[in-house]
Amino acid sequence: MEENLDYYLKQIIAFGTEYGLKVIGAIVVWIVGSWAIRKIVRTSKKLMEKRDYEVSLQKFLIDLISWSLRILLIITLLGTLGIPTTSFAAVLGAAGLAIGLALQGSLANFAGGVLILLFKPFKVGDYITGSGESGTVKEIKIFTTELATPQNRKVIVPNGPLSNSNIINYSANDQIRLDMVVGVSYDDDIKKTKEVLMNVLTSNPKVLKDPAPMVAVTELADSSVNFAVRGWVKNADYWDVHFENTEAIKLALDAAGIEIPYPHSVEIQKEG
Repeated sequence: MEENLDYYLKQIIAFGTEYGLKVIGAIVVWIVGSWAIRKIVRTSKKLMEKRDYEVSLQKFLIDLISWSLRILLIITLLGTLGIPTTSFAAVLGAAGLAIGLALQGSLANFAGGVLILLFKPFKVGDYITGSGESGTVKEIKIFTTELATPQNRKVIVPNGPLSNSNIINYSANDQIRLDMVVGVSYDDDIKKTKEVLMNVLTSNPKVLKDPAPMVAVTELADSSVNFAVRGWVKNADYWDVHFENTEAIKLALDAAGIEIPYPHSVEIQKEG
C-alpha cells in the first residue's frame, strides 16, 4: 500500500514538475500578452485619431488588430503548454482560404472601402461621379458608399468597382468653372454677340470676377457659330448660375435681335 502511495506521489510530483512550469509559463504569457495587446490597440487608436482616419475605418482596423493579436496569443499559449500548433495553424489557413474564395466579391468591396477611407478621394457631402453613378456622398461604409442623386434617389455603390473606377470629385475645390456652348446664326455679328454674352456673365453677381469670365468662338458648325461661355462660380452656386444664365442668355439674345438657329423641316413636293 505504501509502495503504491509512493508511486502515485512520485507520478504527481513528476507531472507537476513537468506541466506546472508550463502552466505558470502560460499564465505569464497570457498576462504579458494581454497587456501588450491593450497597449498596441491604444497606441494604434491614438495614431489613427491623430491622422484623422474615418471613424468607421478606425473601428474596423482596431477590431482587426485586436482579434489578430488575440489569435496569435492563443496559438502562443497552446505552444507554451506543449500542445502542437502546426495542425491548428493549418486548419486556420485552410478555413481562411475557403472563406476568401467564397467571399471574393465582398473582400474586393472591403478592400475598396479601406482604400477609400484611407486615401479619401472624397468625403461625406461631396458631389462625385464614379462607377457610372453621380450624386452627393451621404455615407461611406466598409463595403458600400451611399449616394443621393439630384432627384434625391438613394444609390448604393459597391466600394470595389468604385475604388477601381475614375472618380470625379466636383466638390474637391472651392471654385468650379461653368462651361456653356451657345450657337447663333451666321448672319449675326460676332462682336455684338460676344458683348451680349459677356454682359450676361458679368451681370450675374454669383459669377466670380477672378478668374475672369470668358466668351470666345469655339466652332464654326454646320448651321451656327458656336460660342464658349465660361465663368467661375462657387461650388454651392453651380446649378443656380447654370439655370439663371441659360434663361438670361436666351432673353438677352432675343432682346438684341440675335437668332439662335434651330433645325427647319423642309417639305419636298413630288413633281407631277
